[in-house]
Amino acid sequence: MQKTFIGPHLRRLRQERGETQAQMARALGVSTSYVNLLENNERSVSVQVLLRLFDAYGVDWRDIAEEEGSSHLADLRAAMQDPIFSGVRPDLTQMRAALVHAPDLVQSFLALHRAYQGATDQLLHLSGRAEGEPGAITLATSPEAAVHDVFRRSRNHFRELEEAADSFWAGQPIAPDEVYMALKSRLRDRSGVTVRLVDVEDLPGTLRQYDPAQREILLSTALDHTNRVFQLVHMACLLEQRDRLDALIARAGLNDPQGVARLRVELANYFAAAVLMPYDAFLAAARATKYDLDLLATRFGVSYEQACHRATTLQREGAQGVPFFFLRIDKGGNVTKRFNATGFHLAEYGGACPRLEVHTCFRMPGRIVPQFVEMPDRSQFFVFSRTVDRPTWARHAQDNRLAVAMGCAIDHAPEIGYAEAFSMGKAPLTPIGINCRICPRANCDQRAHHAAILTRPVDERRRGATRYDV
Repeated sequence: MQKTFIGPHLRRLRQERGETQAQMARALGVSTSYVNLLENNERSVSVQVLLRLFDAYGVDWRDIAEEEGSSHLADLRAAMQDPIFSGVRPDLTQMRAALVHAPDLVQSFLALHRAYQGATDQLLHLSGRAEGEPGAITLATSPEAAVHDVFRRSRNHFRELEEAADSFWAGQPIAPDEVYMALKSRLRDRSGVTVRLVDVEDLPGTLRQYDPAQREILLSTALDHTNRVFQLVHMACLLEQRDRLDALIARAGLNDPQGVARLRVELANYFAAAVLMPYDAFLAAARATKYDLDLLATRFGVSYEQACHRATTLQREGAQGVPFFFLRIDKGGNVTKRFNATGFHLAEYGGACPRLEVHTCFRMPGRIVPQFVEMPDRSQFFVFSRTVDRPTWARHAQDNRLAVAMGCAIDHAPEIGYAEAFSMGKAPLTPIGINCRICPRANCDQRAHHAAILTRPVDERRRGATRYDV
């Protein structure tokens, strides 16, 4: 068994129960000194002690021994690459030691760094607003950013939702072409809810609406078949899995009502993807096809975007897929959705780096655009992008197109079919940043803003590639 340290978890458990170390030691049948060593991460926990914790306190050992070190180490390494730490960066051994011996300090440091980044992004985002305009003086974290942090802390994987999804059909798999009717029957029989298609003009600006008084789900005809199916599974989750969703939301610790509502929606989306693309089957198919997401979407009866989103959640311990980040942008370059199971930093504001080929997709609709990129900290990623179409409401609202980028650490590129055309180790690397406002790269011919930090003084005798490179 790999060594597992549970010091902070054990200390919190003891303090929540109002017990001394001696009282906990008696309950676990160990010495007081051993409890002290466990709490200070000077000893790894044994299987026997984990089982006694369950017997004495009713604590699921999978929760208290959950391995978060890998994601926290990635977050810590990413944070330490911030230019403000230039020249004083700890090495990997020191960061691992900090995670083992001072995990609460690391968590506090990461929270502080996230707050610094958020404040920097938001100050820049708000700097152009006039006094009195909405949002001109608030620096509160957006609901989307709060939800992203919840998913990030969970490594974009929720065991409880996966288990519920596995039992959704009660061991009776439904063929993809029969799922829609099966869902309508399930909603009617289990929840007393009917489903009705409604013309676009009768449901303006809305794709799906639930009327609790009439016990009726209205689906717009603007939705294609795959998205109608997805919306029905989403609603089945909201109606049937309320207690499970409430528990996950309570554990997330969000206080803002908008953040709570947004988290509930995203968790229901996660559940819907898990039902339509069962974990084991989807992972096996992804590996067999080398993550051919168009083929996976066809095989499981989902959209390309839904298959991409599902691929980011394959992070079950012992059965992990390639860790991906997911980025969706509109034609203006605004980030409209993001998920992350990697060390790649996705900024909340300011859009994506213009050097990312995800922007090029709009000139080649429906085609995969591959790219190898390097961040300012020299971390390297393989990214592939493609456009996705949105529902069309009317003639004047055509071409509602977005672009989706999927990326992974370059070490995983041999597992991705889209990288096969490149010679590994010889592919050209495009230098990119998080976004212009916080990118430290000098002499970038795509820079659109002065960098927030490490900006060079203006030299009136020189004109660089852009007006910001002087």
